[in-house]
Amino acid sequence: MRKILLVDNGSLRPQATLNLRRLAHALSQATGEAVEATSLLHSYKIPPEKLEGHKAVTLGPLAERLAAQGVTELLILPFFFGPSQALTHYLPERLAEVQTSYPQLGVKVALPLVDSQAPVDLRLAQLLAENVRERMAGLSQPKVVLVDHGSPIPEVTAVRNYLAGQLSVLLADEASCVTFASMERRDGEAYRFNEPLLVDLLASPSMAHGDVILSMLFLSPGRHAGEGGDIAEICEQAMARAPGLSATTTRLVGENDAIVDILVTRLRQILAGEPLLAELPPAGASS
Repeated sequence: MRKILLVDNGSLRPQATLNLRRLAHALSQATGEAVEATSLLHSYKIPPEKLEGHKAVTLGPLAERLAAQGVTELLILPFFFGPSQALTHYLPERLAEVQTSYPQLGVKVALPLVDSQAPVDLRLAQLLAENVRERMAGLSQPKVVLVDHGSPIPEVTAVRNYLAGQLSVLLADEASCVTFASMERRDGEAYRFNEPLLVDLLASPSMAHGDVILSMLFLSPGRHAGEGGDIAEICEQAMARAPGLSATTTRLVGENDAIVDILVTRLRQILAGEPLLAELPPAGASS
C-alpha cells in the first residue's frame, strides 16, 4: 500500500498550510491519485481552529502513523524550488529513523520543482512572468527583481539565477531590466553567492527611482512573504528612504494554480520510477 505526500518546509503561519492543502487537493483532482499535504517542520504548532479544525501533522509523525497502518511505500513530492538541505539531509534522516521501527517502509522522493539538468522547461518562468504582468498595468518598462529568501546552498541559489535568466528572456520587451536578489544571507565570505541583498539593491542608484516589481520566488505566505512579511517591510523602508522609488510585489508562486501542472509532472515521474532526488528502500530490499 502506498501513500503520496506533498511536502513543504513548514511555517507557523496557517495560510501556508492551508495553501499546501489546497494544492494537494488540486493535484488529487488533476491526477485521480490521493495526495495528502504535510510539512517537514513547524506546522504542528498551529492551533487547529486556524486550520479549519484540522490539526497539521508533520512528516515524521505522519510517516510513522501511515507505516503503522500498513503503508509500505511513501512517495514524496517536494514543494521546494531546488535541492535544499531540508530535502537532501533532514528529510532522509528523519524518514530513516521511521524505517528503524518500520523496516518494511520504502521511500521515494521526487525531484523539486526546478530541474536545471533536464531539457529546458519554461513553465515556472512563465508562471513568474504571468505574476509580474499582473502588476504591470499602467507601468512603462518597469525594473523586475526576482527575489528569494537566500540559501546556504549554492545549488539552490543557482536555481534562482537560472529562473532569472529565463524570466529575462520572457520579459525582454516589457521590462527595462530583470535581475535577482536575496532577502537575507548568512554572514561570511562563503555565502557571498547570495548577493546582492534586496535591501542593498533597492538602495542602489540604478534602482532607487522608478517602478520596481519584485517577482516573489516564494511558495506560500509566511513570515517572509505575503502580507506584513519581511519583504513588505524591506520595500516600505526602501521607499521611505527613496521617495522616487515605487516598489510592488507579485503574488507568490504557490498562489498561482499553474504550479499544479508542474506538480502533476513530478507525480507522474515518480509513479513511473523516473529520475528521483532520493530513495530509501525497505530493509532487505535489493539495491
